Amino acid sequence: MRKILFLPVFIVLCLSVFAQQISEEAVVLNVEVPVRVFQRNTFIDDLTINDFEVFEDGKKQRIEAVYLVKKRSIERSEEKKRFAPDTARNFYLFFELSEYTAKLGEAVNNFVHNVIDPGDLLTIVTPMKTYRLRGKALEVKSREEITEQLKGLMRRDILIGNSEYRNAIRELSTLAGLMSATMSQDETLRVNADLFAEEDNKERESFREQLTRYQELLSRLENLRKVDQGKLLDFAEYLRDRGGQKYVFLFYQREYIPQIDPSILNQFLSIYQGSPDIQMNISNLFDFYRRDPLIDIKQVKKVYADASISIHFLFFTPVVQKTLGIVFRERSEDIYSTFSQMARSTGGFIDSSANPDSLLKKAIDSSRNYYLLYYSPKNYMRDGKFKNINVRVKNKKYRIMHRVGYFAN
Repeated sequence: MRKILFLPVFIVLCLSVFAQQISEEAVVLNVEVPVRVFQRNTFIDDLTINDFEVFEDGKKQRIEAVYLVKKRSIERSEEKKRFAPDTARNFYLFFELSEYTAKLGEAVNNFVHNVIDPGDLLTIVTPMKTYRLRGKALEVKSREEITEQLKGLMRRDILIGNSEYRNAIRELSTLAGLMSATMSQDETLRVNADLFAEEDNKERESFREQLTRYQELLSRLENLRKVDQGKLLDFAEYLRDRGGQKYVFLFYQREYIPQIDPSILNQFLSIYQGSPDIQMNISNLFDFYRRDPLIDIKQVKKVYADASISIHFLFFTPVVQKTLGIVFRERSEDIYSTFSQMARSTGGFIDSSANPDSLLKKAIDSSRNYYLLYYSPKNYMRDGKFKNINVRVKNKKYRIMHRVGYFAN
């Protein structure tokens, strides 16, 4: 199965803590902005309506109401104008991972036992399928039963759904080892190369054949892990008009690509100076080792900021194994940049760790409490332009997280 991040049925990924639009009159818009305020890692819960300032495109706005929300409960409200906040919780867990670990199972266990409450909606997206927890599931099944069923589905889907990706990585590792051994003086590498050749049950390929196959494998990997911008935008549109607060927790696994050591590639360049085709193919490998974002991140950020979602990017960083003759390079920079910018544009949480359970706990703690601010833009016009939002706390240096704007449609 293709390692395309966004899922089969309704596509993937998502985000932002938007600003709900409620038209009372033709020219009046009320903008809802979920805001999280921290001093280091501690949520500040004693702020009042007079502590906040809101700016739209640099112009100060009048705040109509502020609500302090903890989980689904409105703990405190200050209103110059009354609103009816929808604090229902919709959770979306995306697992774009190539391996299942015990810690991942612990993350699911803790989420089901300690986070989800009756009335909450839960959708889980794996590399193969989308699963929705039925509204009355907690009434008819124990949390332990739900946990075990979810872990079984995830383990199966991750192993099967990304088997093609893992196989391509294994082939690349073997081939990179063989090519490195050709130029190496290390006897262990040469013995390993002979063993690989015997295991493959075929004669050793020529360097030209190995180089061609190596490039083909790199191209296959690129096709297995592309981000589809159309699906990203479709997912934001899918969630835009759904009620309540929407939280997306996106797990993505750091990618390490097995590469031929650059010093060995340079040796090959010297040896094959009389073979322009090999020279060009070796030089092209360095281009394969670079990744630039292939989507319009500015547009994606605006669309997600305009949607009623909060995205939390959880970057799973397992330890890479060391192998003689092979250099493992991280090649997640394009996707990491894309997803982290998406999370920031929605006021979401971003962190990396080799422990997915710890990542999810931190993200839940970061998103559990928030303020809902409402304001009515001055001289609002439906011109379709993107309006930038900036929330400040007067005379304080806090870390403030909120969505960055909306489209005036």
